[in-house]
Amino acid sequence: MLVDAALALHDNRLEVAEPLLRQYLKRDPFDARAIRMLAELAGRIGRHRDAETLLRRALELAPAFTAARANLALVLYRQNRATEALAELDTLQRDEPEHLGHANLKAAALGRLGGFEEAIALYDRVLAAAPAQPKVWMSLGHMLKTVGRQADGVAAYRRAIALRPELGEAWWSLANLKTVQFDEGDLDAMARERARDDLSDEDRLHLDFALGKAWEDRGQADRAFAHYAAGNALRHAQMGYDADETERFVDRVIALATPDFFAARAGWGHPSADPVFVLGMPRAGSTLIEQILASHSQVEGTSELPDLPAMVRRVTDYPEGLATLTAERAHELGAEYLRRASVQRRTERPFFIDKLPNNWAHVVLIRLILPNATIIDARRDPLACCFSNFKQHFARGQGFSYALDDMGRYYRDYVRLMAHLDTVQPGRVIRVIHEALVEAPEAGIRDLLARVGLPFEAACLSFHETERAVRTASSEQVRQPIFRGGDRAWQPFAPHLAPLRAALAEVVDAYPDVPAFRAG
Repeated sequence: MLVDAALALHDNRLEVAEPLLRQYLKRDPFDARAIRMLAELAGRIGRHRDAETLLRRALELAPAFTAARANLALVLYRQNRATEALAELDTLQRDEPEHLGHANLKAAALGRLGGFEEAIALYDRVLAAAPAQPKVWMSLGHMLKTVGRQADGVAAYRRAIALRPELGEAWWSLANLKTVQFDEGDLDAMARERARDDLSDEDRLHLDFALGKAWEDRGQADRAFAHYAAGNALRHAQMGYDADETERFVDRVIALATPDFFAARAGWGHPSADPVFVLGMPRAGSTLIEQILASHSQVEGTSELPDLPAMVRRVTDYPEGLATLTAERAHELGAEYLRRASVQRRTERPFFIDKLPNNWAHVVLIRLILPNATIIDARRDPLACCFSNFKQHFARGQGFSYALDDMGRYYRDYVRLMAHLDTVQPGRVIRVIHEALVEAPEAGIRDLLARVGLPFEAACLSFHETERAVRTASSEQVRQPIFRGGDRAWQPFAPHLAPLRAALAEVVDAYPDVPAFRAG
């Protein structure tokens, strides 16, 4: 029976494997092999917590069961628990020091925690031993790009493509550098792979985003938009985003976040002023703001930290559940955030940046648990910002960005909530208008530093010379002086953007101010 279950699992016939495994474990509940197989099945369908519980049970029964420990490390990594995954991988590497799979996963986990140079060394080791691995070359390219080794990153992506020409993510990774110009040979190769009947949806959508960028660079907006639209349609079907749910969530936060709510909780939370949250829409200039601030001697740039959303998931009935927090619990949550974020820190600088854009939805939580934290809202022209999102394929999340009407509604809801918080907590959020910063950089940078409470330092004016790892889609752009043409990129596509403009409604004409939103 166990052999039949293993064969079914190998063929991904999960509906066959699961009952066989459960039946077998009723007869022998102490078989670590069967428990590991059931855990693998749970992991394949996204039940990572169940998989973790099963794997820990298998390791209780058989502590030397390296296959179960390797599965556990992967499950922890997939839950954004890279530190715990590394602990398991260190154990595995002591037992199996030459195992390339362990080294590969360890490199990925190190990348999550900012250990880029060590990760690059591990990828180099894996590829020296087994070079015919396109996805590992691509992962190496990601790390090289992050630390600013663009030419090496491009070479790694090209190596991945040479090994597997249909690997859409490698083509998109080249396009996503924003500095690579595809030649005619590249265009022909991408079009040829895109036309294949046996292409996976994942490769197809990545190729569409890459082809969109290639045709946009050639000034062929209609042809580019057709590819952007096709790629977005595929991703939208996978994501299942519900714009109504976001609107209802914002309504609930607005109803909760009254002046009386905050007055009753004055003085709550952890007193640390270390965190600087840079939030708002993706593609709104948050990486530029981070790079400017991280050029200051008192500020450390980290990345888009996953910690606040992970903590949100543990608040029952969020956001209304915030009203049931005690002062003690608010302090504990603030301390927990600082502890979790500390994993990403590499310096003794007093302040650090968390630039996860989506944290705009959690400003109320931030104000409760870290009342002295700095909050910066990076805001960009709605049409420019939303179209920039539409042509960007994100590695994770951002389900709103794959349909023009969803995106317009999301931007509008974000502005609506921030406008409400400006009313009930005036002056607590520092707003930076992207176009103003780009138009007059020195004045804008001096003003930003003053509003954040930092003394002026000339290094912030030459932010593009600051050497640091940058993980986001703007990694190469912030390594160059400010470019003023990006905010006009949407204009050739204007004939296609009617659904976006309609969803944004009055927000478009009011920008950079905000309209008087109707209640409800």
